[in-house]
Amino acid sequence: MADLLNDTEIQERTSQLSGWRVEDKQLRCTRKFKDFIAAIAFVNKLVEPSEAAGHHPDIEISYNKVTVNLTTHDAGGLTEKDFALAKEISTLD
Repeated sequence: MADLLNDTEIQERTSQLSGWRVEDKQLRCTRKFKDFIAAIAFVNKLVEPSEAAGHHPDIEISYNKVTVNLTTHDAGGLTEKDFALAKEISTLD
């Protein structure tokens, strides 16, 4: 099981990610797209990096908005796995 990060580590890592925030022991990012098709295309791009990491986000879709939530469920909060995947997701268009 991955080790939980402490508050200082979480703040430090969050400050290095643009567009991500911490809420309720989750790392969260909301992206807005031109329409539903573009939003779903983005969601499909999440599959490969998530599978490669063996770490899967919770995803909320509302027409042209996609919210990605990351947390390490079995650890009960945020771990390095969440920040590594967030960093990779941040590179996706």
